[in-house]
Amino acid sequence: MSQHTTPKPKDGAGPRDDAGPKGTAELRDDAELRDDAEPTDERDPAQGDAPGADAEAPEEGALADADDHTGAEPLAAMSAGPIEPAVVPPLPLQPPSTPASDAPPQSGPQTVPEPSAAWLASHPLVTSGPDSLRPEPVEGPSPTAGAQDEPADAEGSAASAPPAASERRSRPEGPELPASLTSDRLVALTSAPPVGGWRRLVYYATLGYVNLGDSDAVRFQRALEHRIATRLGERTRYVPILSRKGGVGKTTVTTLLGMALAELREDRVIAMDANPDRGTLSDRNPGRAAHTARQLVKDRFEVSSFAQLSTYTAREGSRLDVLASDADPMVAHAFDDSDYRAVTDILGRYCSIVLTDSGTGMVHSVMQGTLEKADAVVLVSGGSVDEARLASETLSWLEAHGREDLVRKAIVVINVSAGGRTRVDVDEIEDHFLTRVQHVVRIPHDRHLAEGSQIDFRKLRPATREAAVELAALVVDQLAAQ
Repeated sequence: MSQHTTPKPKDGAGPRDDAGPKGTAELRDDAELRDDAEPTDERDPAQGDAPGADAEAPEEGALADADDHTGAEPLAAMSAGPIEPAVVPPLPLQPPSTPASDAPPQSGPQTVPEPSAAWLASHPLVTSGPDSLRPEPVEGPSPTAGAQDEPADAEGSAASAPPAASERRSRPEGPELPASLTSDRLVALTSAPPVGGWRRLVYYATLGYVNLGDSDAVRFQRALEHRIATRLGERTRYVPILSRKGGVGKTTVTTLLGMALAELREDRVIAMDANPDRGTLSDRNPGRAAHTARQLVKDRFEVSSFAQLSTYTAREGSRLDVLASDADPMVAHAFDDSDYRAVTDILGRYCSIVLTDSGTGMVHSVMQGTLEKADAVVLVSGGSVDEARLASETLSWLEAHGREDLVRKAIVVINVSAGGRTRVDVDEIEDHFLTRVQHVVRIPHDRHLAEGSQIDFRKLRPATREAAVELAALVVDQLAAQ
């Protein structure tokens, strides 16, 4: 089809007919005038509202394309017939849009509506492939963004995050060991009521709300008991009880010391009668044994357990084991040094502390083995002048025979349990021995001890029990220091 172009008239060449239809030349003149004139927002009232006035204005790129193509060919096409609307292919994955009104279809270039923020949030952004044509989201705050987005993000992050591990399992050193479950950690500590006295009455009168605790005397006694229970290691310790004069209470002191040690310690304590002649250690202790120390010497190769050893010892009413001496008057052979060493070798296998009730003779053969194995010495003195002098001479005899180490560790016991009012100043005797040894213990008068029969530790006076416990604590201190 051929197109005819009408020559453009000169400026001002001929009147303009506003009433009739415009020709091609006039349209071109109007276009040129619009190019030279400044854009204005005023609308010609005579023309009225053009179709599609409510539609969105084309973008700047569309106007530029329209100006570039203004010429004879588009104008001829417009004069030939109505302009067909441009067909824009729909974008992939474009959300459907709902028309705001039932307005007739508009002519001219169509604009693609922007997707909503909810649709953008539900469809991930794809930068490659067919879905890459999805328009970029509009910068700026979303109309639906706000407090509702934050909980959604928090819920999503909480759902995607792994479950939080326990603080104890996430420690650098790892989980705790079963040994950490101790009673101190799991059990609530409660204060114990006072032992006795008016403090105990106040505790129960206030239903336990007022607890004044124990007195200083009770606390001191508990400290002594804790010292006695100290572990001494794997080696057996030997403690002889010495005296150069008979009748001063050497056997009584041996029994008191042995009962205090056996009651407060967890290991085995045994006292043996090493008197070369007839000893009375078994008479001061409850219980009777079927065998003696001499018979144990004969059967020493057959004893291989503590159960077998217990048949040679006596234990009744106390945890103290007692190995008695031979009381048969027909026996002519005295208990000597070799017998003592054989017995103590057997006792050392099963007992932790061996107490030896020695005889009065310091030059007897059995005394040699007794002093060689001794780890500490207890020297017993009476409350009379001659008894105190003989006890002090015993210390001098030890120093003269090269046992100054035993003198430094010796503990002197002044036994006045038999009683008897005398004019002897026992305090002066105690001061004398403190110049030679470090510790002196006094056994007060006790009617139960003065009877000379079997000793029951529970029947002793409180002062006597305290003296026995103090003596045991001092002995363990000397043994633990080695």
